[in-house]
Amino acid sequence: MVEQNELVEQNTLVEQIEPSFNRFRQAIAHKEFLITAEVSPPKGCDFAPMLHQTRSLKGLVHAVNVTDSSRAVMSMSPVAASVLIQQHLGIEAICQLACRDRNRIGLQGDLLGAAALGINNILALTGDPVKAGDAPDARSVFDYESVRLLQLIQKLNSGLDANGKSLPHQGTNFWTGAAIDPQSPSWSGLQKRFERKINAGAQFFQSQLITDFERLDKFMQQIASQSDKPILAGIFLIKSAKNALFLNKYVPGVQIPDHIIDRLARAKSPLQEGIAIAAEQIQTARQICQGVHIMAIKAEHLIPEILEKAGIHIAKR
Repeated sequence: MVEQNELVEQNTLVEQIEPSFNRFRQAIAHKEFLITAEVSPPKGCDFAPMLHQTRSLKGLVHAVNVTDSSRAVMSMSPVAASVLIQQHLGIEAICQLACRDRNRIGLQGDLLGAAALGINNILALTGDPVKAGDAPDARSVFDYESVRLLQLIQKLNSGLDANGKSLPHQGTNFWTGAAIDPQSPSWSGLQKRFERKINAGAQFFQSQLITDFERLDKFMQQIASQSDKPILAGIFLIKSAKNALFLNKYVPGVQIPDHIIDRLARAKSPLQEGIAIAAEQIQTARQICQGVHIMAIKAEHLIPEILEKAGIHIAKR
């Protein structure tokens, strides 16, 4: 009788912690134009500002993508931040997980913890190099990279750990995504990497910041068309010409063209011009791929305005 009461209490606790967050997966199944937005956890334990910035996204995006110490700059655990967003705001989270900072033991521990706390979506990343961040002397791990992390998640989903041993009770139920860079100079390398991630279980792809939409279209036609997995184009809110130059200098793989920098430099209100550029890019992406991933670092409250200017609305379910 005591065991039965304990089981009831456990089930009640799970129901309280783990509401059903499967809207993103359903949107993919229904082939909706997908909208996600990036959210950065705080560099500290006060999560109120993060929730304040994110609150306005409810009902406007299918999910928020919570970063894992992006650019190797230390921040709150993405698992903790994802749980806080889901519990306090009711917005579905895609939790990024980078191999840079964890070995396979740590990765499995974080994944099992995320599953227990109701996180259903994982973006598997290799991770930015530590020399780009705020602790350049830190020791990198890279026990796995993104493809092997995707393979590990598929094992956990099937009820096995990294060693092929059965997990007690049941496996995880993650919907996994991966990063892709359609602007990569190596076309053959891009195709091989994309195919490896598909074979490793990636269900969706989020691109790096896109500025060359002809290149994105070529990628969609020649590489992505070989699969039915959705591609979300990375759209960045560039707040000024100075911001664009900073991104070009410090963010790996980013090259914002001169015509955008000049447009921002000439604008009376660079921020409003940046919003207009982002909206135009979303409209362009809508004709090419299956969704957009919007990055508006520390200005997430402006994403509703960007979506309104782009004429984008998600279907209510």
